Amino acid sequence: MTRELRSARYGAVLTFVLAGLMVGTMTVRIPALTDKLGLTEAMVGTILLVWGLGALVTMQSMRRVMARVGSRTLLRAGGPLTALGLLGLALAPDLPLLMVAVAIFGMAFGTVDVAMNAQGSAVEQAYGRPLMNGMHAGWCVGAISAGALGSLAIAAGLSFTANVALVALVSLPVMLLVGRTYLPEPPAAASAGTGRRRLPPVVYLLGTIMFFAFMVEGTVADWNGLYVRDELGAPEAVAALGYPVFELGMLIARLTGDRLRVRFGVRGMLAVSGVATAGFFAVVLMAPVASVAVAAMFFVGLGVATISPLTLSLAGTATGTPGPAIAQAGAMGYAGLLLGPVAIGFLSDATSLRTALGIGVVLGVLIALSSRLLPRTEPSPDHPSPLPAREHVEAAA
Repeated sequence: MTRELRSARYGAVLTFVLAGLMVGTMTVRIPALTDKLGLTEAMVGTILLVWGLGALVTMQSMRRVMARVGSRTLLRAGGPLTALGLLGLALAPDLPLLMVAVAIFGMAFGTVDVAMNAQGSAVEQAYGRPLMNGMHAGWCVGAISAGALGSLAIAAGLSFTANVALVALVSLPVMLLVGRTYLPEPPAAASAGTGRRRLPPVVYLLGTIMFFAFMVEGTVADWNGLYVRDELGAPEAVAALGYPVFELGMLIARLTGDRLRVRFGVRGMLAVSGVATAGFFAVVLMAPVASVAVAAMFFVGLGVATISPLTLSLAGTATGTPGPAIAQAGAMGYAGLLLGPVAIGFLSDATSLRTALGIGVVLGVLIALSSRLLPRTEPSPDHPSPLPAREHVEAAA
């Protein structure tokens, strides 16, 4: 194993950490942002929607771009631009400029998200063994660090502007430096052909599974705290524990996920993950007290954590070039992240929040069932399968 390959692996993991840190910093300081600009809840919802749509539009457009230039070039441009977008968000003096900064931040992040997963796939294939779960653990580390640093900043009396700008200014030079470690994709990735032709159906199946998983993650992030506070009567400090506990479960699962994949394979892991997600989400909804619901969120995190890394890794081996397939699956996944919380909002108005959150149980079941359509024998990271996905799916029957 060469020093260059080790550097590429550490660089990819650090990119995930920085991405989680920057996005998490924006998220945890939203209350301070509302105070700074006097924003209403509707305005905050619009800001988050603009950010998410910016990321989604960029992801969806990455297929051809990724096929032409590869993940290394995109990360070297998108990483620093994401940090600059976060800096603009920190310094925006009014709502119109904030919207512009949020759109830039979202679009730049969308580029980084697709490209860092494609880079992770390239490193994984170069190593010849599963590594994607460990890389996604880096995202959890970044998100948890954002929460911890945000709490310290609040305790120290740092404003939204100071806290967010500091993270952006630290992330910018690190993103520039880590750009030197990225690997070029295999020669096939330089061809634009994959960006133009229709991808194998298995890529869309993997994107659908990722869509379900990200709906669960978005639902937990946006609605768990409100459910624990309003439905179970917990104080706000207790209700706020649900999401960090969920992230901790995700981190632990991702740190062990690559070893489990070697032993049980993607198909088996996805089936178990779906069942676990459905089962423990049901425990959350049936919990008689807040402490039981918060504890169950840890196990929901364990269940759902490995689904997106596994689907992205498998998408990266579905064709001769990982970038376009990962861009497609990633865009489908992030659509779930955007639509999940919205669907919960409409359903809770029509029924109740507890009933609406039952969608988490349904999504877990759908993940388990969808996994049965995947091939029984997956392509190895260092030998992507040239078979069309229809043959893969039929082989699973």
